[in-house]
Amino acid sequence: MIRIYKYGQVPNEEIFARGMSGFDVEETVAGIIDAVRKDGDKALKEFNLKFDKADTKELQVSEEEIKEAIDEVGPEFAGVLERAAANIRKFHEKQKRNGFIINDEPGILMGQKVIPIERAGIYVPGGTAAYPSTVLMDSIPAKIAGVGEIVMTTPPDSNGRIAPAILAAAYIAGVDKIYKVGGAQAIAALAYGTESIPKVDKIVGPGNAFVAEAKKQVFGKVSIDMIAGPSEILIVADGKSDPELVAADLLSQAEHDKMASAVLVTDSYELAENVRDEIEKQLKTLEREEIARASIENNGKIIVADDLMKAIDIANEIAPEHLELVMDEPFDYLDAIKHAGSIFLGRSCPEALGDYLAGPNHTLPTLGTARFSSPLSVDDFVKRSQYTYFTKEAFARVAPDISAFARKEGLTGHARSAEKRMEKIK
Repeated sequence: MIRIYKYGQVPNEEIFARGMSGFDVEETVAGIIDAVRKDGDKALKEFNLKFDKADTKELQVSEEEIKEAIDEVGPEFAGVLERAAANIRKFHEKQKRNGFIINDEPGILMGQKVIPIERAGIYVPGGTAAYPSTVLMDSIPAKIAGVGEIVMTTPPDSNGRIAPAILAAAYIAGVDKIYKVGGAQAIAALAYGTESIPKVDKIVGPGNAFVAEAKKQVFGKVSIDMIAGPSEILIVADGKSDPELVAADLLSQAEHDKMASAVLVTDSYELAENVRDEIEKQLKTLEREEIARASIENNGKIIVADDLMKAIDIANEIAPEHLELVMDEPFDYLDAIKHAGSIFLGRSCPEALGDYLAGPNHTLPTLGTARFSSPLSVDDFVKRSQYTYFTKEAFARVAPDISAFARKEGLTGHARSAEKRMEKIK
């Protein structure tokens, strides 16, 4: 059963604290990465058999498999995917950046180019559930950014198949290549390349502890989006909130993973008790009851604060992945929110809306990293180059300053590179 605390009984830094998984994945992941670097496709097929019980003679998904998947999901769900994709495109199109040029002094031109990365790797989790929503959320911003090639990896089932909904979403999002491989071995393949899978420039997408550790270990060889932890939700709700709906929203994240965290902060002890009772009632009806119950019992909390502003203070200190403001006038508090991955405003805006259909991205910073990082966006798939042009006359105007600066830092060679040009100009 979820526990209720009065504010101050639990230090804020422990509100989203989780029990350790019980094993260290670092050494295991390092071994997997090394095997993939040495043996390429052979290692990937062996890991598919070992971890997913899948005998995959061909790692790349064929066009025929994609066509079959589209037929299998049917027009109704395909329509849902198309509507979600349209909303995601509409939101992320607003994130596109342009370069700039500064040319306001005679003989001087400076600027910045915004350049899409050439190849992006999208990791889509499998295992306990299939996530076509992740395919859309991670691929569409890359497409909008102008990425040259999008390569997706996702674990197969024991029959060597990929969930039809994932393949249909990949087709709608414009993914170029799809491979049947998951876990740390997929991250290694994307980072270093194999006979079948091309090396990418950046890897994005959530995963389990092995995937997160693999992304950490290959960072520097390639770029990554973030090191994402288990999912988390914090709900700030006033005393007028419906306990049935609040409980349902908390459980929507608890069912993700036994390590997921669901927290309610409220100014009403009565609501806290009613939500606690409602969670117990609803847990019994969930298909993933075992996972959700473990999450709630190990990591779930209800905090009773003195008032809503104190609840907002708690939210800012925790910097949650998902933050719901369940109250009549949520916009009154929006400016006070400083640290959160994605904010859901009002009584009719559950976090599940953001997971699937609204448009803002659902790949978000976790474990307090929303204090300094952002949701996945078009910006994640571009880089910037800057350029400078000075005429001879323009350079002559600034050369003495360059020389003075360089000599102050003790860098004679820098100074001379300016001074020799001044001599030639004279």
